[in-house]
Amino acid sequence: MGGVVGLGVGLGLFLVAWTAVDPAWRPRRAASRRGPLLGDLLARSGMSDVAPRNLIGLCAGSFVVAGFVMLAVSGVPAIAFVFGAMAGGLPVVILRGRAARRLKEHAALWPDAVDNLASAVRAGLSLPEALMQLGERGPDGLRPAFTQFAHDYQATGRFHESLDLLKLRLADPVGDRVVEALRLAREVGGGDLGRMLRSLSGFLRDDSRTRSEIESRQSWTVNGARLAVAAPWVVLLLMSFQDDAIERYSSGVGLLVLGSGAVLCAVAYRLMMWLGRLPAERRILA
Repeated sequence: MGGVVGLGVGLGLFLVAWTAVDPAWRPRRAASRRGPLLGDLLARSGMSDVAPRNLIGLCAGSFVVAGFVMLAVSGVPAIAFVFGAMAGGLPVVILRGRAARRLKEHAALWPDAVDNLASAVRAGLSLPEALMQLGERGPDGLRPAFTQFAHDYQATGRFHESLDLLKLRLADPVGDRVVEALRLAREVGGGDLGRMLRSLSGFLRDDSRTRSEIESRQSWTVNGARLAVAAPWVVLLLMSFQDDAIERYSSGVGLLVLGSGAVLCAVAYRLMMWLGRLPAERRILA
C-alpha cells in the first residue's frame, strides 16, 4: 500500500515539476529550436553559464538531503519522500521566479535603451557603435549584455553573428524584437531608423504599463494559490514532531490521505494558476 501511494505521489510531483519547467506546454518542435528546457530556463534567468546537469545535480542533492532529514525527524518514508520532492523542485521554482523578475525588469528597461539608441543614431553614430555604447551609457540591467556584444563585434567584425550572441545572452522576447528590428534596419538601410526606434520605444512603454497594471491585479490570485497550497504542508511539518500524529500517518489510511492530499494540492494549484494566467510572450524570433 505504501509503495503504491508513494508511486502516485511521485508521479504527481513529477508532473508538477515538468509544468514548472515548461509552464506554457510548448510543442516539442518549438522547444527544440531553443535547446533543452532546463538550458532555456537557465538562460532566461541570466545563468546561462551554469550547465543543466549542475542544476539536475542540485535538485537531486536537495531531494536526498531533505528526504533524509525528514526521515530522521518523522520516521515515515512517505512524509520524507513528499518533503524531499518539494526540496528537489525548489531550485527550479527559484529559477522560474528569477526568470520572471528578470523579464519584468528588462521590459521596464528596454524603452530607455531604445531611446538611447535613437539618440545615438541621431547624433551620427553607426548602428554597431550605437549598440556598443549601450554597454557604458545604457540601463544598468542591460549593460553586461551589450558590453559583451561590443567585445564580440570588435573581435570578429561580424554584426549579424554578434546580434545572434546578444539574443542568446538576453533570452528576452522584447530583446528579440528589438534585435530583429535592428537587423532588418541594417539590411534594408534608409533614413527612417530614428523614427522607427522612437515608435518602438513608445509601443514598449505602453505595453509595459498595461502589463504592469494587469500583473498587480493578478498578484492576489497568485499569492492566494500559493498560500492555499503551502498551508497544509506547513501544518504537516509541524505535526511531524508529534509522535501520535506520526503514528497515524504511518498507517495505510494515513498514507492514502497523504498521497491524495499531495495530488489534490498539485492539481488545485495548477488549476488556480491556469485560471489566473496572463498570456506569456514567446520568443518567436529565437
